Amino acid sequence: MSVTNTYTVVGMTCGHCVQAVTGELTALPGVRDVQVELPTGAVSVTSDAPLELDTVRAAVDEAGYELAGTGA
Repeated sequence: MSVTNTYTVVGMTCGHCVQAVTGELTALPGVRDVQVELPTGAVSVTSDAPLELDTVRAAVDEAGYELAGTGA
C-alpha cells in the first residue's frame, strides 16, 4: 500500500530547483516517488505511509524553498 499527497512549494523557478526539492523529499524514509510540476509548484509525494507535515516542511526548507499548503 502506498499513499500519495500533494503539496505546494513556493519559490521553484527552474530544473535545479526541482532537483533540490526532489532530492530532499526522496531522502525521507518510506518515500517511493516524487513528481514536481514546476509551473504550479505542485509536488506529489508517494510514500509507504503518511508523512508528517513537519517532516515534509523541513525537507522542503532544507532544499531552500517554502511549503505553501497541502492537498490530498
